[in-house]
Amino acid sequence: MSDIEEVVEEYEEEEAAVEEQEEAAEEDAEAEAETEETRAEDEEEEEAKEAEDGPMEESKPKPRSFMPNLVPPKIPDGERVDFDDIHRKRMEKDLNELQALIEAHFENRKKEEEELVSLKDRIERRRAERAEQQRIRNEREKERQNRLAEERARREEEENRRKAEDEARKKKALS
Repeated sequence: MSDIEEVVEEYEEEEAAVEEQEEAAEEDAEAEAETEETRAEDEEEEEAKEAEDGPMEESKPKPRSFMPNLVPPKIPDGERVDFDDIHRKRMEKDLNELQALIEAHFENRKKEEEELVSLKDRIERRRAERAEQQRIRNEREKERQNRLAEERARREEEENRRKAEDEARKKKALS
């Protein structure tokens, strides 16, 4: 068997596989449409039950895995297929995707870094404000304590003076 015949056979096999995949995709789409209809009916039943029984716990919707139908690249209908060109294009595409992902990652990282710096600045400002407030509060408390101590000392002096006057009057009265 020659190389050309082998390539043609592989190509025909791939075309058959592509057709099978397309048929399977159509069947999946039909099945999905039917499941969506039954899902809508089930939701209506649940709403009716909920209306009768009261609110139930809401269940989280199950995430559906999304896998696009991968179609193999079309091979031209010629005798020669440039696999090096196909490989080069695939590598360029992968490189471009990777570079885009890297760029997006570093942009996000830069934004997060800026947010982190601003957060640290806010924390430092808040700490400084709190320290200033605490210092002012402590000064006021000391002033209040000093006033109370002075007032207490003044009252004690007045009381001692009154006692001394009372004793002096008693002595005067006795003598």
